[in-house]
Formats: sequence, C-alpha cells, structure tokens
Amino acid sequence: MDKTKKSAIAKAKSAVQSAKKRKKHDSLAKISTGSTQSSTTAASSPASSILHHPTYNAAAPAPKWAPSRSATQTEDEGHSEESAGEEEEDFEDYCPGGYHPVKLGEAFKEGRYITTRKLGWGHFSTVWLAKDTQENRHVALKVVRSATHYTETAVDEIKLCQRITRANPDHPGHAHVVNLLDQFEHTGPNGRHVCMVFEVLGENLLGLIKRYEHRGIPTPVVKQITWQILLALDYLHRECGIIHTDLKPENVLIAIDDVEAVATLAATQTAEEMARTPGGNARRRPRYSRIITGSQPLPSPAANTLRTSFLDLPVRSDLEGESRAGSTMAQERQRLDPEGDTSMSHARATLTKQRTADVITDHVSNISLTRESNRAAVGGVDLSKITVKIADLGNACWTHHHFTNDIQTRQYRAPEVILGAKWGASADLWSMACMVFELLTGDYLFDPKAGKSYDKDDDHVAQMEELLGRFPKHIAHSGKFSGDLFNKKGQLRKIEKLNLWPLQEVLRDKYHLSEEEARQLADFLTPMLNIHPHERATARKQLDNPWVADLESVQLDGYVEQDKVSGWSHEAKGDAATKR
Repeated sequence: MDKTKKSAIAKAKSAVQSAKKRKKHDSLAKISTGSTQSSTTAASSPASSILHHPTYNAAAPAPKWAPSRSATQTEDEGHSEESAGEEEEDFEDYCPGGYHPVKLGEAFKEGRYITTRKLGWGHFSTVWLAKDTQENRHVALKVVRSATHYTETAVDEIKLCQRITRANPDHPGHAHVVNLLDQFEHTGPNGRHVCMVFEVLGENLLGLIKRYEHRGIPTPVVKQITWQILLALDYLHRECGIIHTDLKPENVLIAIDDVEAVATLAATQTAEEMARTPGGNARRRPRYSRIITGSQPLPSPAANTLRTSFLDLPVRSDLEGESRAGSTMAQERQRLDPEGDTSMSHARATLTKQRTADVITDHVSNISLTRESNRAAVGGVDLSKITVKIADLGNACWTHHHFTNDIQTRQYRAPEVILGAKWGASADLWSMACMVFELLTGDYLFDPKAGKSYDKDDDHVAQMEELLGRFPKHIAHSGKFSGDLFNKKGQLRKIEKLNLWPLQEVLRDKYHLSEEEARQLADFLTPMLNIHPHERATARKQLDNPWVADLESVQLDGYVEQDKVSGWSHEAKGDAATKR
C-alpha cells in the first residue's frame, strides 16, 4: 500500500472517530439568533472559461537550514490543509455535497454580501473577500461545502465562535480572538452551504518569522505578541470553556488597521492587471458569469507605498544561534538517521479541516502594519505595538466535550497527547511555549524525525526528555500508547542514549543569551513545559511572569491556579459549570 493510500485511510479513520464524538445537529437555524437566513441563487452550469491566477506564495523558499513548512508535508504534520501538489481546489469537487460555484459579484444573504475577490480555499470551504453593503465594509466570507459532515463541523465551529463573541466582551483577551460577524445558509446548485462571515485580518506569524529569515523576531515584539496571546488563552479557557487545540504561528494573525484601504488597493491592482492583459480592458465590467477557481490574496500595501512593509525592517534578532537546524536538539544528536523510515507513528493522521485561518493566514497575507500605529523602535517602526488575534477555531473544542483526541500540529504537540493520556486546556500552554521559542529563535523547539528503529513519537519524547529531564514513571505509563514508547521501568524502549541539554543552557550556549537573560526566558517557558499537564502554568499565571509583566497595565484578577480552570488537564464531562 503506497503512502498516499495510507494517508487517505488514516484521514478517513480520523474523520469517522471525530464524527462519532460530535453531537448531531438539526440545522444551522437552531443555533442562530435571528441573523440566519437562507438565500437562493439560480443554478448555473460551469462556464468553459475558468479564471486562473497565480497561487499565492508569501515569501521566498526558506533557507536550507530553516524548518520545512511546505504544503506537501504529511497529514501528521498538519501544517497545511492543502493537498500535496494542489494549488487550488479540484474542479471535480464542484458537485452536490461539494463546493458552491461562487462567482464574482454574487449576492449572499438577500444581497447583503457581494463577492469581490477569491482569497483562498481549503478542503472544507472556499473563502472570499466580500462587500458588506449593510455595514459598508469588507469582510471575509467562508462558504462551506454542502455535505452533511461538513455542515456539522461548521455548526460546531459557529457555536464555539458565538460563545467567544458573547462570553465576556469586557475581558481584555476578547479583543485578541478572531471575531465571527455573521452566519447563514446559502442555497445553490450543489446544495445548502453554511456561510460564515469574519473580520478581515492580516498575515500570520509564520509570515513574520519568514520576513526575519528564520533568524528570530526581536524580543520586544515577541513579548507584546506573547502578552496578547496569553490574554486570549485566558479568555478562551476561563470565560469561554474552550480549548483551541492547534495553537501555532500559522493560527495567530496580525490585525489590519485599515481594511478598506487594502481592499481599494486590491481593486486597483486588479484593474491594472486587466489593462496589461492582451485584450483586457480595465473599464470593461467584470465577467461575473464565470466561476473563479484561482485565489487572489490581498496585495501588500507596501507595493504602492501605502504602508510600511516588514520587508523594510532590518533582519536581526536578539537570539541568533550559530546554526539553524529546525530543532534545537536535532543537529546535536548523532543518533538521528536521515534515511530512516518516515511512516507516521500509531497511524495517527490529523484530520485536515477547513479553518477560519483560510480567511486570514497564508491567503490574506503580506499585509504590513501602518507607520502611524507603529512608531520608531525597530528600524523606524515600533512593532511592539503590534496587535494580534488567535484564529482558526475549526479544530477547537469545549473543556467539557472533546470532539477528537487527534489534536495539535506535531511540533507543538503536548506529551500527554502523544502518550494517548487525558488532556485538557493545559495542552494549549505547551503549544504556547513551543511557539514563543520559535518566534524568538526561528527554530522549532521540538522537530522529531523517524529513523529505521524508531518513529516520530519515540524521537519526540526523547527530545522532550533531553530538554526537560526524564518523564516521571507515572506520567510515562499514563496513556494508551505508553507501552509503545516506554518499558516497565519508565525508560524509552527504542532510544537508549540521550544527550541531556537543559533549556537554560540551550538559550545560553546556542543562542548566546547572557546568563541572566537565559534564566529569565527559561523561567518563563519552563512552567508551560511541565510534563505533568495538571501542574502546567495557566495563561493567567504566566501574565504575571516577570518576562512579560512589565508590558501592560491591564487590570486582571489575581493568580489563577490550575484547580480554578475547569477541564485544565482532562475532559470535564461532569462539570456543569462549563456547559454554557
């Protein structure tokens, strides 16, 4: 059986497992608050002439030393939901149960939303820039495929987003989570499609990492980003009872100060492209009858000197190591076998799901911050005033109801998830620590590889033990996969020799921080990297850590210990307080 078939089978199994745990839903209307309507468009057959545009590529290929972040990674890695080698969705999926054949100028929700540009796509939906004629603004419109299982997944996402919108708007973390503006159903030739309307945001943090050439983002900028994400996580966990389950740079987006200016620039560039095309005429009305399958991400305002681009900033970092190998430990450990088996451990393939980040990650990308909102601090631009938001609730779940145990992208996956043990909201804090390290250094904290005698899970746990120390025996034996990884003594089965390298020493020796700087950063990251999920620090507690505590004067309640967060280390099924 070839790798493609194995991946497809694993993906199907994951989908079935997730579907079994989801509650059945009758219709979108039952969870809406009056804004849900059904709009109908006349069915039309696909035109033979299809518009195609170059697929977006935000940055040049990463240096050879940099982590691989391509769309061709295995399902286990989960970095991109686009299939290997696919630049756009398959036209054959425009069928009953599949995509809706959206056309430029098409009206949704009785004429309120008018599509103007395709932003991107995923296996669950296509995403469009649309004009909200009622509010006179541009929005990101996500049109989900019409098959039942896509609809059910979308309904779950909407419920989560609605909870986020309503739980406690006064909490400072509310402003740092993506905002769902509207939802409705749209009827077309391929069925009834759930549609979600989101605010338009800018590029993701992976784009920012690339702009600094994987050499690390300046520490003051990372501190501001970290502070805001911790606020968002505190809001999700304590106020909303929600676990994100897939926190990573791709799913944190930079806010755009002036969406309308960017949309206007996009329209201008489109007109210029038409004028340059043989036979094109910028004054001619767009041919709205044609189906659009090619994505056109919003342009960088820097192209027309409308905004200051990150690309204009000096490429430097406060943490520059001697090498960039993707993983702190990978190059230093001689036991890695570059020609080893690359099969996925435990046949666990993360189900690729359409995410809200389709709207605002790689597809609505390359949008820089304004000079007005970012005054001189780093190369003439004060990036410490950057505003970010957590996006992509497509994989999120409730603290009292987990949809699946196949969570988190590989490099940000918590040990309890690898072991198949109980997990809860604390898994997000593990991912948080991994992401902060990556923002500062440009490297993954953990980047496991498979070898001839061990798989990725073996190597992943080995890297954790090298950095953080041996797993306590009761933790090593706590999950359903523990027997595959550890022997009865709590020792790794397949990897005997470990090269211990504590985090503080890594920061000092490899990234050349001073002893005090390394200690402070290690003291910030280590509580989030506690092997015991119940003892892992909460987001609220980390906001008082000296490494970030001097950034803002936001009034928050006191320390929030682990026992105060329902579902912190396990699924809180019996906790009625979490069932909002």
